Amino acid sequence: MTEPEFSRWRQIADTLRDEIATLPTGTRLPTEAELARRFGVNRHTVRRALAALAEAGQVHARRGAGVFVLAPPMEYPLTRHTRFTTAIAASGRVGGRTILMVQTFPASAPEAEALDLPAEAPVLRIEGITRSDGVPISHFRSAFPLARLPGLQAAFTEGMGVSQALEACGVPEYTRAWTRLNAVAADTLLAGHLQMRPGGAVIRSVSLNRDSAGVPVEYGITHFAGERVTLTVTPD
Repeated sequence: MTEPEFSRWRQIADTLRDEIATLPTGTRLPTEAELARRFGVNRHTVRRALAALAEAGQVHARRGAGVFVLAPPMEYPLTRHTRFTTAIAASGRVGGRTILMVQTFPASAPEAEALDLPAEAPVLRIEGITRSDGVPISHFRSAFPLARLPGLQAAFTEGMGVSQALEACGVPEYTRAWTRLNAVAADTLLAGHLQMRPGGAVIRSVSLNRDSAGVPVEYGITHFAGERVTLTVTPD
């Protein structure tokens, strides 16, 4: 890309960034063709400017629908009792969850250690994506000790969330025992799940949940889209 081209898409991105700051969340931006005519450039230059805004977490492209203004990063509290539905409700946004997989596997070494299981004991893995106002905010993968939670797979298959499924298996309450956080770059697969560019910043959360008797019931790894979520660690 030549220097004039580089400067032009940066100028367009800066102009749109200022305008977006005054628009309500969910506003649909003009089409690429309309923006290209407005700024007197080709659609490739406009596309690069929009990509820069998407990488910054300010807009989100929905295939076949257009490009929309994003809300500020969602506040997501990390406490011993954090639940996705509670966090979404507190933010005033509309939550969503897509389950990608519910399947039994032999426990990996980290899963067996965290869940206090024998090597390669069966675990139920559930993988999915959470959304806020239709925008992906995290990809999660959790492992549950299958022998301790009979009926769990059926509960997930029926569409229950984690809290409902655990309660159906005799675990009405569980708390977070520990959480480890670090920043990583999204690989191609994760970027696809989160609808972000490969190499973009994500926050990796590894955690363990225990029931009221202190028995491990869930070992999870969640990747949060860095520009879309603010994680807040607070005591209960």
